[in-house]
Amino acid sequence: MREMFAGTQEEQGEDGSTVQCDYYVLIDQMEVGGSFVCESYGVGIAIPGGERTDLPNITTSAARIDELMELLIRNAVTPASLRDVVEDWL
Repeated sequence: MREMFAGTQEEQGEDGSTVQCDYYVLIDQMEVGGSFVCESYGVGIAIPGGERTDLPNITTSAARIDELMELLIRNAVTPASLRDVVEDWL
């Protein structure tokens, strides 16, 4: 699996401290039908030196993963809430 850095977002935490999240597009190969392979895309969010959550194989559409990534960065989604946000988006 490869990953491509997509951006960084900083937000104020509940305790007033600044929380930085780094966002990644995950790129992998997915086998379909036994002999056909296509690229699949997922997302990852990491807090440097802390928590990280990866959700691989969300879609095979580059346009859709770009749309999702823009949503995640714009709304400063954290690793803890990533799964819920992606499930709602799907």
